[in-house]
Amino acid sequence: MKSPALDYFCPMEKSQPQITIIGAGVSGLTAALTLQNAGYKSTIYDANSFVGGRVNSVIKNGLILDQGFQVMLDAYPAVHEFLDIEALKLRKFVPGSIIFKDGKSYRLGDASRDYSFLWSTLVAGVGSLKDKWLVFSLSRKLKQKTLQEVFASPETTTKTYLEEYGFSQKMITSFFTPFYAGIFLETELATSSRMFEFVFKMFTEGNATIPAGGIKAIPEQLASKLTAGSIQLKQKVTNVLGNEITLENGEKFLSDYTIVAAPAGDIVPNLPKEMIPWHQVTVLYFETDHAGFDEAIIGLISNEEVLINNFHFLQDVFENHRIVISVSVIKKHRLTDQQLAERVIKELREETGIKATEFIQLHHIKKALPQLDSLNYSMTASETQLTEHIFLAGDHLSNGSLNAAMLNGKAAAQAVVSKIESAVLL
Repeated sequence: MKSPALDYFCPMEKSQPQITIIGAGVSGLTAALTLQNAGYKSTIYDANSFVGGRVNSVIKNGLILDQGFQVMLDAYPAVHEFLDIEALKLRKFVPGSIIFKDGKSYRLGDASRDYSFLWSTLVAGVGSLKDKWLVFSLSRKLKQKTLQEVFASPETTTKTYLEEYGFSQKMITSFFTPFYAGIFLETELATSSRMFEFVFKMFTEGNATIPAGGIKAIPEQLASKLTAGSIQLKQKVTNVLGNEITLENGEKFLSDYTIVAAPAGDIVPNLPKEMIPWHQVTVLYFETDHAGFDEAIIGLISNEEVLINNFHFLQDVFENHRIVISVSVIKKHRLTDQQLAERVIKELREETGIKATEFIQLHHIKKALPQLDSLNYSMTASETQLTEHIFLAGDHLSNGSLNAAMLNGKAAAQAVVSKIESAVLL
């Protein structure tokens, strides 16, 4: 029960400060939720016509077409804090993959979590028995390592980390490169070893999932928890100067506190433009005469000469879905969209025996994942404050994950609450 003293200082009893959030992505939405839970109203502005930012899906003729192959790892701590997992009706991928190599296919996975992978993993021709023992050893090691310890570890590249751990080049080339390229969206395994340990640990402790309604169900659920009218879409912010905000249409208004849940260099004057390089990906969708794998599992092609990185069948993931294959391309190329589609159809047929029939559509996601040299788990509340009026949020401040996006949104909101309540006490 709350004491009368606490009720007296409740922010809802005071005049509400004007709080603005720029960006209706996952980070901006969790910032708004954190403020709302603390008793404060905020207004989110976003240039898009939808919430979610990079986390989006297109529903077309009954098809669920995610904008890039995205999964949510249900072991993320922030997921359980902000989302109603049961309501999302998550579709879980099995803990493994089917690797196509030299005309053969191998089913490789975590036998400690799915016993059906035991024999197929042991005999898979993508690494030695030592490699497979090292996978088990690494899994056990990272389960005992806290997330704070993971992000305090010395950083190197993922490739160097795997080599130093003892994995053979064959295992790195045949499994780790195609599998983690699909997660990191780069083929050199140059991503920080901290990110590798983090993702590997999350895979061993939980599942890769997609909501039954597609990945966009995540931001839509977050948005549904906010007060009606608190999200203003198709409203692009062009400038944030002190406590004054300017919209693209020229409208200006004052904001006591502003959370920029996007790269701030584009809209905050006198702030160096954040020249964050981004990893990109193209996802293509085809109808196919292939029945699928009869389980939600990722297909990988272990051939450095092909453009295809990974693929999966939508009917294996979503109930009563048409037979459609989703293919991700990460490598750079100079092909037109038509040439790329033709190339992917050819590679699928030659490398996997899968015949793609009708081309449905493709999406180029040029800013799919921030390319960060040094990673942290999440920002502290104090680290999010840029100026007296401006606070920062977004996964690009820590690591490219839904977990970081949520936690950094929460941290920025907590910083704002602390600032407001400190002023009240004074």
